[in-house]
Amino acid sequence: MEKTTSTDGTTLAFDRSGVGPVLILVAGAACDRGVNAPIAQALARHFTVLNYDRRGRGDSADTPPYAVAREVEDIAALVAAAGMSPILLGFSSGAALAAEATASGLPVDRLIMWEPPFSTDPDGPRRAKEYADRLAELLAADRRDDALAHFMTHVGVPPQVVAGTRRSPYWQAGLRLAPTLAYDAAILADTTVPTARYAQIGVPTLVLSGAASPEFLRTAAEQAAGAIPGARHDVLPGQDHNVAGESLAPVVAAFAGR
Repeated sequence: MEKTTSTDGTTLAFDRSGVGPVLILVAGAACDRGVNAPIAQALARHFTVLNYDRRGRGDSADTPPYAVAREVEDIAALVAAAGMSPILLGFSSGAALAAEATASGLPVDRLIMWEPPFSTDPDGPRRAKEYADRLAELLAADRRDDALAHFMTHVGVPPQVVAGTRRSPYWQAGLRLAPTLAYDAAILADTTVPTARYAQIGVPTLVLSGAASPEFLRTAAEQAAGAIPGARHDVLPGQDHNVAGESLAPVVAAFAGR
């Protein structure tokens, strides 16, 4: 494990593996670098992979108050630690964060987004606000168990699966990550594709989705790609939102010319 420091003094933990061009993994909601470790391992055959804990997760620290701009600064600190312009590969809400970092002007070589969970429903902004407001209430009351269940229900996990997950080894890890669910809600904002912001992205961009994922995620990926100049949208056969590193790595390597 290595560490670097963000602009506001927050210490960020990351693992470095592999050789070649630098690729930074940006995790999604309720995930830390441990979740992305198998993907990092697959990508390390082609790249020098920096797999980091976003602030408030795993071995990274946190510094309130939260702002999306602080997480962009975190990625800037990772870019500085890399010593060269990296590829950013973001997953789910982490894909939206990686895109925001790229749009902000960080020296990024390429951007790859895996299934940014934007809403394709006209009612999406209302649902996003209701979700974020209730999440804030639960976290303010330190009801992490209910906050995590609220998140899972919001993203479409059936009640019986939520109940099963409560009994799984993941649940305790999820409770530790629960406060950061508010961070991902802030990143996604009203959950519509920020077309004006994405029009400012000027690096080669690949937006990916899985053929086994819900149709709205493929549509959202297509819309995100359409908002970024020159971006391409591809669909990976047999993959769902929890993409396998062995399926993702060759696609990423081909896009990077590896």
